[in-house]
Amino acid sequence: MPFVQVKGRAVPCKGILFDKDGTLVHFMALWGGWTDYVLRFMEQRLEIMGAGFTVPKEKVLGTRHDANGRVIGYDMRGPLAMSTVEETYGLLAWQLYAAGMPWNEAIAEVTQMTNHAMHEVRQQKPAFPMPGLESFLEKCSLASVKMAVVTSDQTSGAVEQLEWMGFRSYFTVVVGRDQVRDGKPHPEMTEKACRLLGIRPMDAIVIGDSNGDMQMAKQAGAALAIGLWSGEGDPEHLADADVVISDYNEIDVQR
Repeated sequence: MPFVQVKGRAVPCKGILFDKDGTLVHFMALWGGWTDYVLRFMEQRLEIMGAGFTVPKEKVLGTRHDANGRVIGYDMRGPLAMSTVEETYGLLAWQLYAAGMPWNEAIAEVTQMTNHAMHEVRQQKPAFPMPGLESFLEKCSLASVKMAVVTSDQTSGAVEQLEWMGFRSYFTVVVGRDQVRDGKPHPEMTEKACRLLGIRPMDAIVIGDSNGDMQMAKQAGAALAIGLWSGEGDPEHLADADVVISDYNEIDVQR
């Protein structure tokens, strides 16, 4: 059986499950522009209604801004980092509802707004792999380690972004939030990915950048939960990780 070496540990595994945003793809490069667009549009819409955000702008989705209001970072414990698509829509629609818009209209407005933002992202395809990732994926492939993506994003979006990076062929399975009843940190996503890979959760390693990923791995009984900390926020947010790394050059895989 192949095994992964990390921080002095050698852990046998048949498969590795990767989160997507902040784990495979650079989070701010992909979602920073999207978030800027959405928050700016929302602010303008609220002004037209004679209202404003119900909380400080940085608290709406959990973002950090520069002096010009541009998104430059995010809270690893916040909604932008951890929420599902449905949860994000709900948080945004609440701002419009609180300003007096009927809920059904608020949802429709947010759907249109986020679709426009995603259209802008698709024009640029700003998906950049995390440091050392491509080399690690190649090692896993050569060692016959099965690989899957488990993400709170929609499956179609995840597949599209993997294709932008040229990494789609590495992953036998891609499980998005739309494929499960319960999202992270519930173990269902890990369990489904392992079932589709033909392995047991106890023979899988989970790599992610949020504690929700780590809790999901633990609840599923995965062999190891590896937290990837890229310098955003404090590594203490990965409280349930077995091991924390800063990039993929710290991991090796062998047969």
